[in-house]
Amino acid sequence: MKDMIKQYGNYFQLDTSNTTYSFRVTQTKHLEHLYYGEKIKIDSEDEADFLYEKHEFAAGNTVLYNNDNVNLTLEDERLEFSSYGKGDIREPFVIVTGEDGLFTSDFLFKEAKITKGKEKFKTLPGSYDMAEGVDHLEVILLDDNAKIELQLHYFVYEDTDVITRSAKIVNRNEDKSICVERLMSTQLDLDADDYVLTTFNGAWAREMEKHEFKVTAGKHVNSSYTGTSSSRANPFIMLSKENTTEDFGEVYAFNLIYSGNHYEAVECASNHKLRVVTGINPTNFMFKIAAGEVFEAPEAVMTYSAKGFNEMSHNMHEFVREHITRGKYKYANRPILINSWEASYFDFNESKLLKLAKAAKDVGIELFVLDDGWFGKRDNDKCSLGDWFENTQKLPNGLEGLANKINALGLDFGLWVEPEMVNVDSELYRIHPEWCVSHPDKPHSEGRNQRILDLSNDEVVSYIIEAMTKVFSSANIKYVKWDMNRIFSDYYSNALAQRGVFAQKELSHRYVMGLYKIMEELTRRFPDILFEGCSAGGNRFDLGILSYFPQIWASDDTDAIYRVGAQNNYSYGYPQSCYTAHVSACPNHQTLRETPLDTRFNVAAFASFGYECNLCDMSKEELDEIKEQIEIYKKYRQVFLYGDFYRYDRKNTDNLYQWIVVSKDKTTAVGMILQKLVNANTTFNMFKLKGLENDRKYLFTNRVIKQNIKNFGDLINTQSPIHIKNKSFLQHLVSKFVSMPGETEVYLSSGSAFMKGGVKLTQAYGATGYNDKVRYFQDFSSKMYFIEEKIIEEN
Repeated sequence: MKDMIKQYGNYFQLDTSNTTYSFRVTQTKHLEHLYYGEKIKIDSEDEADFLYEKHEFAAGNTVLYNNDNVNLTLEDERLEFSSYGKGDIREPFVIVTGEDGLFTSDFLFKEAKITKGKEKFKTLPGSYDMAEGVDHLEVILLDDNAKIELQLHYFVYEDTDVITRSAKIVNRNEDKSICVERLMSTQLDLDADDYVLTTFNGAWAREMEKHEFKVTAGKHVNSSYTGTSSSRANPFIMLSKENTTEDFGEVYAFNLIYSGNHYEAVECASNHKLRVVTGINPTNFMFKIAAGEVFEAPEAVMTYSAKGFNEMSHNMHEFVREHITRGKYKYANRPILINSWEASYFDFNESKLLKLAKAAKDVGIELFVLDDGWFGKRDNDKCSLGDWFENTQKLPNGLEGLANKINALGLDFGLWVEPEMVNVDSELYRIHPEWCVSHPDKPHSEGRNQRILDLSNDEVVSYIIEAMTKVFSSANIKYVKWDMNRIFSDYYSNALAQRGVFAQKELSHRYVMGLYKIMEELTRRFPDILFEGCSAGGNRFDLGILSYFPQIWASDDTDAIYRVGAQNNYSYGYPQSCYTAHVSACPNHQTLRETPLDTRFNVAAFASFGYECNLCDMSKEELDEIKEQIEIYKKYRQVFLYGDFYRYDRKNTDNLYQWIVVSKDKTTAVGMILQKLVNANTTFNMFKLKGLENDRKYLFTNRVIKQNIKNFGDLINTQSPIHIKNKSFLQHLVSKFVSMPGETEVYLSSGSAFMKGGVKLTQAYGATGYNDKVRYFQDFSSKMYFIEEKIIEEN
C-alpha cells in the first residue's frame, strides 16, 4: 500500500496519481501553502526550499505578526488557513469569539498525525473508502491564549485525483464557552490572479446556468441563504486559466458535502494573490460550544486537472461514484419509471392510475411512481402536508392495495413524500404549531402554502422518522421521491428559544444536522428502497444529499432544450447517474415549447431516466416510438449511467451541443448532437469522438428515424401527385401512411481515426433538396449515435 502523504521535517506533501499538494510549518508555526498542481517529486525538506516565499522586509502599511519577525506580514503569505487580528485582512478561515468578546485568533502548529482510514463525522455525512483505506493527515493547531484547538483534516483519494479537507474546533477551556462565528472547510491560496471563476447559478426551473468571471481584483461570492444548497447558487465552482478548454489547460474545482447555507469566496488581494474559501455561509451563523465540546465543519472536495474540464469532471465523477454514493444502487441499473405528476397532478383515483400503469407496462417501463395528492385531504397544495395517511376517497384500498395491483401488472411501485413540510391546514399543525420554523407571535411569510418543520427539534426528527417508517412499511415500495418545495423565511425555532437570543443563529445548521439524522436512519431501515432527492427540482442538489440518496431530480423543468444546457452544466461536477431526467409531454408544461419526441429522449437518456406524461393520451405512433426508446435505453443503460462522459467545446455558443459517453472497458459508446436553432445553408456537422482506444476497430451507426411529412409543410407538394394543403385533414391522413426517409450513417474505422479525424455527418437539410442521404436537422433537432467495438478476424 503506497503512502500518499509524506512528511519531511516541517514539509508536508500529499500526492494523488497525477497531482501534488504541499505546505510547510514556518518558523512562526503558521502553515504556509506551497503548491497545488501537476505531480512533482520532492524527497526532502531541502528540495522544497525553492517553493517557500522569501520575505526580508514587510511592505509599508501592513501589520507585522510580531516584533521578532519584522519581515513577516500574514497579509502577504499564502496560508493553509487564516484568521483576523494578526495582520491578515483577507477572507478568514475561522472566527471564534470568547466570552470577553475578543475575536482575534492565533492558531499555531502543535503536531501532525498521518494515518490510514477515515472515521465517520459525528454530525455530518462525509466521503468514505471501502478499498485500501484513504490516507489521512491531521494537523492540530492551538490558540494557547484562548485555549482553543483547531484541527485541519486532509484525506487523499489517489485514484480520483481528489483531496478532501475538513476542520474541527475543540474548546479546551475547563469552564468557558466560545462562539464559532465562522469555520470554513477549505482554503486555497494561489500566487497569481489570472484565473476565471465559473459558478452555476439560476432559479427554480432554471437551475445550473453557467457564469464566468475573470477575477483580477476584489471579491466574488457564490453563496446560499435559502436554508438549502440552493438552485440560486450550486456549491460546485471551478477556477481555471483563461484559455482552458474541455481538453486542454489548467482547472481547479471545489465542492462541499453539505445541504444547507454555503459560501464560496474568491478574493484577489492587493498583492495579486488569489484566495479561495468554501464552507458554511457565515451570514447570521453562530454556534456556541461549551467547555470540552467540538464543532465540525462540512467536508470540502477539491481536484486539479492540467488537461481541461473533461478530465476534471472525470475526477469528480469517479470520486462521487466511489466515495459519496453508496448502498444497493451505487452501480445498479436504475429502473425506467413513469411518474404520475404531469399526467394527472392532484386529479386521480385508483382506476386512472392503473390505466396509466397498464400503458406504461405495455411500452416497457419498469417502475410506476405515485406523486403528490395521495394522503390526507390533499386535492391541492394548500392542505394536508404532515398528515401521512392515505386518502381513501382516491385510494379505497390504500397504498398497499394500489401497490399490489401495480405489482400484478409487472411493475414496481414508488411514492412521493415531502416529510419536512406542514400545511397550516393539517391535523399535524393543529396539534403541534410549535414544531414549525416560525415565531409564535409574529406573522410568517409563507412559501408554496406551507411551512418548514423544525428539524433542530429532536421531537420533530423522531416524528418524521417514525411517520415515514410507517408509510414505507405500508406497501411494497421500491422507490421514494423525497421533495422539499420551499426555502426558509423567518428563521426561528421555538425549541431553541430557551437557549438564548443568539441560539437562533444555530438554527440553519442544526436543521441540516437533523435532516441527516433522518436520512441516515431511514436509509438504514430501508436499504432496498431507491431514494431520489428533490427540492422543487434542483434546490438541494449537493453531495450531502448524494451521501444518502444516489440520485436527485435535477429540475422541475422537463423541457428538453432547457435540460440539455442544465445537464451539460451539472456534468461538470456530478456524474450522470446522479441526476434524473424525464421525457414529458409537449407543449411542455413549464415552457409550452414543442420539441420532437426523439429529442426529448436523446437528452433524457444521458441521465437516470424516466417518463412524466400521460401515455393514455398518446397516439399509437408515439407509443411505438417510446417502446423503441426504452429498448435502446435498456440496451445501453450501464453506459448511459456509469460511462465516462465527455463534453465538446462549443466556441462560445450554446446553440450546438455534443455529448459522448464511453463504457469503462472502451467497447461501447453512445453520442448525441443537438441543435437549438437552425441556421440557413449550414449543412456541415462533424461528430468528433472521444474516449475510445486508439487501436481498436469500431462500428459507428446512427438511430434511423423516418420524418413525418408534416415537418415539411407545403414542400411535400413538390413530390406529391396531388396537392396536399398544409395542416389539412388530408395531410394528417397521408402522414399516417407516408413518411420521409431518414439518413443512415455507417462507418468502420479505428478509435484513433474516429477521434482525430471526426465523423463528417451526412449533409443537413439546406433548402435545395431532401432524400435518404440528407439529415433532417432543424430547430430542436438531435441525433443519437452508437459506437461499438468490432472484432476483425485476421486471415
